[in-house]
Amino acid sequence: QVQLVESGGGLVQAGGSLRLSCAASGRTFSRYAMAWFRQAPGKEREFVAAITGSTYTTDYKDSVKDRFIISRDNAKNTVYLQMNSLKPEDTAVYYCAAADRRWSRSVNTYDYWGQGTQVTVSS
Repeated sequence: QVQLVESGGGLVQAGGSLRLSCAASGRTFSRYAMAWFRQAPGKEREFVAAITGSTYTTDYKDSVKDRFIISRDNAKNTVYLQMNSLKPEDTAVYYCAAADRRWSRSVNTYDYWGQGTQVTVSS
């Protein structure tokens, strides 16, 4: 069982930056691929970025590729999402997710989810 707790969301002006954190419980964090998804009002939850457990391979949604950076610190059981040059269309609830030794861009791949953190970007 893995518990995930996100933090770092908030209100920011367009062009600004935020860093989201996701702290995970458990002793086997390094075997989990970690991902960030987001869900805007009235829309489906969508993939944002993912990072594998030990090789730290990353993948990004095209629209965030040059602005967001996903990273992880396995010693701290934490994954991060650095978000730069934020745009109003980035406004959403951001969720952290974990999958045991597999990863993809699909919500169905992930076994564990955090409660979400709100990111609001004003124009």
